[in-house]
Amino acid sequence: MAESRVNSAEILGSDLHLELTRAGSRRTALTSALREAIRGGRLAPGTRLPPYRSLAADLGIARNTVADAYAELVAEGWLTARQGSGTRVAPRIAPPPPQRGGGRERGGPRAAAAPGTRRRRAAPAPRPTHHLLQGQPDASAFPRTAWLASARRALTAAPNEAFGPGDPHGRPELRRALADYLARARGVRTDPDRIVVCSGFAHALRLLSGTKVLRPALAVESYGLAFHRSLLSAAGVRTVPLPLDAHGARTEELASHPGLRPVRAALLTPAHQFPTGGPLHPERRAAAVDWARTSGGLVLEDDYDGEFRYDRQPVGAVQGLDPDRVLYLGSASKSLSPALRLGWMVLPDHLVDALLAAKGEREGWASALDQLTLADFIESGGYDRHVRRMRLRYRRRRDALVATLAERAPHIRVSGIAAGLHAVLELPPGTEQSAVQAASWQGLALDGLAGYRHPDATTPRWEGLVVGYATPPEHAFPAALDALCRALPPEQPPPKTGG
Repeated sequence: MAESRVNSAEILGSDLHLELTRAGSRRTALTSALREAIRGGRLAPGTRLPPYRSLAADLGIARNTVADAYAELVAEGWLTARQGSGTRVAPRIAPPPPQRGGGRERGGPRAAAAPGTRRRRAAPAPRPTHHLLQGQPDASAFPRTAWLASARRALTAAPNEAFGPGDPHGRPELRRALADYLARARGVRTDPDRIVVCSGFAHALRLLSGTKVLRPALAVESYGLAFHRSLLSAAGVRTVPLPLDAHGARTEELASHPGLRPVRAALLTPAHQFPTGGPLHPERRAAAVDWARTSGGLVLEDDYDGEFRYDRQPVGAVQGLDPDRVLYLGSASKSLSPALRLGWMVLPDHLVDALLAAKGEREGWASALDQLTLADFIESGGYDRHVRRMRLRYRRRRDALVATLAERAPHIRVSGIAAGLHAVLELPPGTEQSAVQAASWQGLALDGLAGYRHPDATTPRWEGLVVGYATPPEHAFPAALDALCRALPPEQPPPKTGG
């Protein structure tokens, strides 16, 4: 009987030659052999791997060992696994071909053509091979197994009415879970009735723009997302830049600066200023709340990555200082995935009805099934475990970035605190544009700071690169760092002094 089982396994799938020569467990040896086969090109993107039974029979190892190795490589981004399609080598973009005729060094200008020769037209930049774009978590790290378990429990326990028209307030199960979690992890003071579920931060801004909360003008930090400013402008909300320095937004100017007098609300990123990376100084946190109290204004707290602080315990939310004057905004896009389209607003009592009216009678945005799943994921402890795991992974990524720069580009400084999913690399004056272009030619996608600056800002211009170190899957991060270092400007000589 045992022989027949082995023979039946041997005819499943295709042959795959692997040599398990690495020391350690059989699983370690198998994952290493598969990585090398993919990296070396023997297993091309899209190649379907043998089923667990077949490969286990061929190699003389346990099926669970093969299953665990496949699962590990799926999590790292080397493989993909879909129901009905089997396990395949993950697709990837081919690296750009080497440049002919000398190329460029560190993104500098192309060498001048020899006299009498015809200059060739510059070839178009290659498609990105490496991505260091901000705002994106490592998609390969999504907790699929734990999320699926929560989805099963949530669907089993869900009342029948959960499958009817949605409630604009959001599912009560999620609002209860969020109230408990935010109080425990972020110091937010609220109850479930003051939480309104939305489909993310941009959706929250659109809803707020439909009320009188942000009018006639909204103060925003002088560096921030242009997309948010465009969204507000399209909704008829004028944004006024608030000066920024190493201690965060200069909130004391909300009460004193003449240009800020029409402002009735201020949008801040206190835990980790986006994108420059500094926390809001305690005195300025207090100044923002004092301004809101005395003026009848409102502080909008964007806690976009407040859970990811690496050098100390995360600082609590500003909302805890005054729940009646601070509106807290959060989402799952950085901690879990932007694909979930789930966010939340923790509102002062007097704004709840206005926001519910702005949403309409029926919830047309956030899926009730996803809300139920997230509620279970939080209450079961899965969310905490995932955040702690990702906090460790992203801290290692940031440490690797800092260590690589110290070794290969010591003249480039990483600004801000050790937190979040991105870092800003400070560049010498006049080098940002050329560095972004050089990165493009290295097949590397990232942003410069210039695109984040408010067009009316009076803050001195900063030059730098916004590096999203969370974006690449684990196996692709070293190559992305190598491409980044090749794109950085060389150290500039000190200015000459007169003799």
